[in-house]
Amino acid sequence: MQLSNEVKDQLQRYHLSELYNSYDYFGAHPFTHNGEQGILFLVWAPNAIRVALVGTFNYWNDESDPMERVTDTGVWGTFFPGIQAGEVYKYKLFLPDTRAIYKADPYAFYSEVRPETSSVVFDLDTYDWHDDKWLEKRQTFTPYKQPVNIYELHLGSWKMKEVGKFENEAFKSVDPSSFYNYREIADELIPYLKEMHYNYIEVLPLSEHPFDGSWGYQVTGYYSMTSRYGNPSDLMYLIDACHNAGIGVIFDWVPGHFCRDEHGLMYFDGTELYGDIDHPQWGTKKFNFYKSEVRNFLISNACFLFEKFHIDGIRVDGVTSILHLNFGLDHNPYKNEFGGGEDLWGIQFLKELNLAIFDRYPFAIMAAEESSSWPMVTHPVDKGGLGFNYKWKMGWMNDTLDYVELDPLFRKGSHDKITFSMHYGYSENFILPFSHDEVVHGKKALIDKPVGNYEDKFKTLKLLMLYQITHPGKKLNFMGNEIGQFIEWRYYEPVEWFLLDYEKHEDQRQFNSLLNRLYMQEKSLYEQDHNPAGFKWVDADNRDQSIYIYERKATDECLTIVLNFTPVEYSEFRVGVEIPGEYRIMFTTKEAPYRIKRYQYIKTEAVSMHGQDQSILIPLGAFEGVVIKKKKAVRKKK
Repeated sequence: MQLSNEVKDQLQRYHLSELYNSYDYFGAHPFTHNGEQGILFLVWAPNAIRVALVGTFNYWNDESDPMERVTDTGVWGTFFPGIQAGEVYKYKLFLPDTRAIYKADPYAFYSEVRPETSSVVFDLDTYDWHDDKWLEKRQTFTPYKQPVNIYELHLGSWKMKEVGKFENEAFKSVDPSSFYNYREIADELIPYLKEMHYNYIEVLPLSEHPFDGSWGYQVTGYYSMTSRYGNPSDLMYLIDACHNAGIGVIFDWVPGHFCRDEHGLMYFDGTELYGDIDHPQWGTKKFNFYKSEVRNFLISNACFLFEKFHIDGIRVDGVTSILHLNFGLDHNPYKNEFGGGEDLWGIQFLKELNLAIFDRYPFAIMAAEESSSWPMVTHPVDKGGLGFNYKWKMGWMNDTLDYVELDPLFRKGSHDKITFSMHYGYSENFILPFSHDEVVHGKKALIDKPVGNYEDKFKTLKLLMLYQITHPGKKLNFMGNEIGQFIEWRYYEPVEWFLLDYEKHEDQRQFNSLLNRLYMQEKSLYEQDHNPAGFKWVDADNRDQSIYIYERKATDECLTIVLNFTPVEYSEFRVGVEIPGEYRIMFTTKEAPYRIKRYQYIKTEAVSMHGQDQSILIPLGAFEGVVIKKKKAVRKKK
């Protein structure tokens, strides 16, 4: 089989430089050869002495369709005439030590439903997209001055058809018949997102993975979106429908490590082709980023998700593990060429990744899940940064949850857990996450973290949600948080939607819907998220009452937020304001309707408070948060 010189040149780039569309060459592609239509298969396996294509089309006979070396760098290829989408295949690799191993295609676009492990031929270009207006609009989109309100979800357990139906009871492997198809999920999910006023979803990893309990974080098929919920066209339908409803789609992505399953990347051609360092606590292998082929494989995968699935952003999982050679190890056996523990090639990979994505997709959200104090994560590469445009604010999340877990009587001793976040608030561009990681493994559901009785937990959850929405930074909440679900997330059970039959939980859902709408409509809450001019402490030091007061500012508007983290009520509480006039409480966490429509204006008094000459008196309830806005001056007609 002869490949064109152009294709050979591109394959040479895969080994020597940059080939960020390697998915156009490797894998299984429709092809015409000598007038015959069929599928061209290409795979990189430099250590193999022989490779055979086996599948349903040749009865898994490893003698009938040997592959040829098409480059001197270990690329093997073959053309099989007459086959189409739906054919099942693998590669059989014969190794120098006389072993023969079966491997799934690293570039497979579709896979069998687990526990089966073969790759499936699929043509990704057959779906008819209808999101042209969205794609055109997002070309000029920059998230910094826009509201970004993300609903994080695990597609398999957002809703289920049959709860508790397992394929494997011991490992809680869910029977595939319990899952909704991507298209069915779209029809259920999108109206809910609209009602709740989220404008993004972030989906836990959809790259093919063999074990439900990994949640998608241990990948075997990077280019194969999981077949648990349907085929790639079904997923495209979901994303298409989101875009037509004005909802962006962010994929959770795992480029730091891969799992050890035999059919995957582990010892792909009998050697450590893709990985080397062990992650013992995850049971995975870290990618060896010093190989240009590995960097091309991963960066191409990110580009592939934007190009073929029209996604709007990526949350890069486990960035800390990419940056450090000895991440998760009890000792430090690995050193870089200068004697340090930083993974210099991992750092280079992240920079290359972000440069490639923003060059092609300038609208993208590229968010780093980076849990250390690594500097300049969201600074440009040419300024010494890693090049992301967002970082999860893990310190804010940990401090905030530590604070609300304290008995209210003792919160004054940890007052700075709330104020500290603004000391580094503009060092990076932040997303504020209450994510899936915080509601599993005994950490308790979000509503169950605060100390107190049943009533107090709901009050504190509302206060916590208001604090997140009014704090500088974009927002992320995991499914179930918005309805006050008490049970931790379980990947094998759906969100407890039946709780909405109970008044408190339905009230919590309605509260979050109204709060999200407030966020989407009040530009003071997002326009200057990353500008120090957008935030001002009014009172950061009232530790005895555990009350915090701050302002959020747009260029021409301002909101004052008051948060009371104790059960003490105040019939009158004085708040200092800059400008004399009339103010109103426009939102409260105390009781429905929350978003107050009938305005009762409060006139300022010439009483000094909080360093201001003017102040107002407001009522402030137990565990209550309020949003205050100045009455706009009415322009008189000439």
